[in-house]
Amino acid sequence: MSTFNIPTKNEVSENNQAIFNQLEKGLGFVPNLYAAFAHSETALGNFLAIGQGKTSFSAKEKEVINLAVSQVNECVYCLSAHTAIGKMNGFTEPQILELRTGNASFDSKLDALAKFARSVAINRGAATTEAIENLYAAGYTKGNLADAIILIGEITITNYFHKTTDVAVDFPVAQTLEVASI
Repeated sequence: MSTFNIPTKNEVSENNQAIFNQLEKGLGFVPNLYAAFAHSETALGNFLAIGQGKTSFSAKEKEVINLAVSQVNECVYCLSAHTAIGKMNGFTEPQILELRTGNASFDSKLDALAKFARSVAINRGAATTEAIENLYAAGYTKGNLADAIILIGEITITNYFHKTTDVAVDFPVAQTLEVASI
């Protein structure tokens, strides 16, 4: 059980209260992980600035990265959140489970992206030559590779933050994958 409490809007700074209001407008609620960042005067705003930055990837492609990396990092919070978001972006439950393994047999371009993201995460930033070559062969560019690294960094931040704080998951909890299938 986490001892890292989830602050309410009244318990955070005025700046973070404004961010909570924006999140409530956009999402309908403030996810626990975001609220926990608000213990810091700057962490929530800084984190959201990364996530709101422009990228060359579609929402679906971003979820490919989020799911593959969160599985490598075994972050139940992020797997749960991004399973829900992945469904909102058109992925089926079986596709989401497959993406978590770093594969996408249903789409060759997404397969290369999933494999690349998984390779970066597993190898702590040092993607295999094969993963990089497959990414380019699938039609992605050096610019896409740079954007992918930013997205991998973004999801890794939340993976690590949850693994450290163990804040309560406020999304439907994602199905557990057997280690052998990863």
